[in-house]
Amino acid sequence: MRRLIIAGNWKMHKTVQQAVDFTKELASLAAGAGVEIVLCPPFTALHGVAEAARGTNIALGAQDVYWEDEGAFTGEISAPMLKEVGCQYVIVGHSERRRYFGETDETVNKKVKAVFKHGMTPVVCVGETLPEREAGRTEQVVRAQTEAALKGLDAEKVAGLVIAYEPVWAIGTGKTASAEDAQQVIAYIRGVIRELAGDSADKVRIQYGGSVKPENAAGLMSQPDIDGALVGGASLKPDSFAGIIKESGKV
Repeated sequence: MRRLIIAGNWKMHKTVQQAVDFTKELASLAAGAGVEIVLCPPFTALHGVAEAARGTNIALGAQDVYWEDEGAFTGEISAPMLKEVGCQYVIVGHSERRRYFGETDETVNKKVKAVFKHGMTPVVCVGETLPEREAGRTEQVVRAQTEAALKGLDAEKVAGLVIAYEPVWAIGTGKTASAEDAQQVIAYIRGVIRELAGDSADKVRIQYGGSVKPENAAGLMSQPDIDGALVGGASLKPDSFAGIIKESGKV
């Protein structure tokens, strides 16, 4: 049985104090939740959130990582740094990183391996743009991204990662793939993983991301292959994020 994982990606939002206050409030609102909860604040707030989440049911995640352990890479953050501050998860290959910062399938794979090397879990984002979807290329795109991200990983590693299917056209737009459409694509992704790593595909948790909110969370989570959500805008307010967690926990 795969445990649901609900992660909040705050992107470039929240000061350290705002992040700490949020974490404390969420810990109260979501105490006893039957799902795994992850917060992914900006790098500056990682330590504060780690301290505020200590002793709660909230895990810490980072929004990105560089694949080298150290070196002359101004502005980058390494996996050992994230591990030391308390991160258990690291988002890799988010569409915004691909679109604005030159992330490629090759660098995603390097980052996935770096995260695993240091005992953390990568949350690998895949998803198609609106033009790709309209051209009927959704499966082609998510297959290529999934295969590239998993290149060189053994079945045990594959079983331990998290995939986040995020249709780019649904991120921050208010548009959400229907639960049925999301299920169809995520089932396809699981099939691709099965081709690459056999029965490990049954253990991989695959989230949906893209305008998830309390009103649609239960419908999405009730689908057989959807194992959680990577939440953007709705994770910025404790009550809305807690609502998603609670609705998901009912499934």
